[in-house]
Amino acid sequence: METLTKVSEEEYLLLESTATFKSEYHAGEIVAMAGAQEDHHKIVSNIGGELYICIKGSDCRVYYGDSLVKLAECEKYVYPDVVVFCGKTEKEKRNGIDVFLNPSIIIEVLSESTARYDKKDKLECYLTLDSLKEYWLFDSLKMHVISYKRVINDDWTITTNKDINEKVKIGECEISLKDIYAGVAFDTEN
Repeated sequence: METLTKVSEEEYLLLESTATFKSEYHAGEIVAMAGAQEDHHKIVSNIGGELYICIKGSDCRVYYGDSLVKLAECEKYVYPDVVVFCGKTEKEKRNGIDVFLNPSIIIEVLSESTARYDKKDKLECYLTLDSLKEYWLFDSLKMHVISYKRVINDDWTITTNKDINEKVKIGECEISLKDIYAGVAFDTEN
């Protein structure tokens, strides 16, 4: 039987500050992040670009790819695909790394290897963030979008979209799914 050595948050953050690849922290375990496929990158870039154009000049900012978010209740540090912060950004500087604490919107792009984790474990942890107003899941393998929007306190509405001709409202931004999925060719068997 294999014994895993648990590491502390501080040890993880020290290792992460000098790492050549990104890893997440899951309650004492360091989990290396797999590289993403081209369609995943296209969707992330399209979402980030559309959100940037929409929120430019507001008190919101969009970051993608390298924003480390602390999920204190779950003892996790994760790198969401896209993060929107509105108002004052709360963060800790730990071993030279900005650790963000108050995202307003989090977006994950699903792949075959991450879908189950993003839809269950990450979902449960993200919804513990008091600052979070919306959590979005965009499938990279088929036209399928799921959104969770906070209504009151811990009540959430869940919406799904499967029509490329629809628009979605992320925060105050109405964005066409055609623009989000621009350049992505789905396998017709999905």
